[in-house]
Amino acid sequence: MMSRLVAYGAFAMALAVAAGAFGAHGLKARLAPEMLAHWETAVRYHAYHGLGLLAVAFAAERCPGRAVTLAGRLMLAGMLLFSGSLYVYALTGLKAVAMITPFGGMCLIASWVALGANTWRRA
Repeated sequence: MMSRLVAYGAFAMALAVAAGAFGAHGLKARLAPEMLAHWETAVRYHAYHGLGLLAVAFAAERCPGRAVTLAGRLMLAGMLLFSGSLYVYALTGLKAVAMITPFGGMCLIASWVALGANTWRRA
């Protein structure tokens, strides 16, 4: 599990850097400032949680358990739902897509809670 999480984290970070560069260089002149701000929020949380997956991988090795596995899955789902919906919203302006974002945020919060709970029990 740890090696997969490291791979997911590394790929997520590569994608976050690419998305950030695309926003800064390819979208800056094309998007309204409000939509560019949504794009930047998506990139920021994408990068935070790419690094978070690396933390989950570390925890999976040091403190294995079902909750750490859940944390990894929730973090991946949260990144997809939160950042993914914001990326699509910034590009399309479809408000229906933006309604998915809070569910992604809840997954991200739950992933950190699961990681903390797993580690707390093992300490």
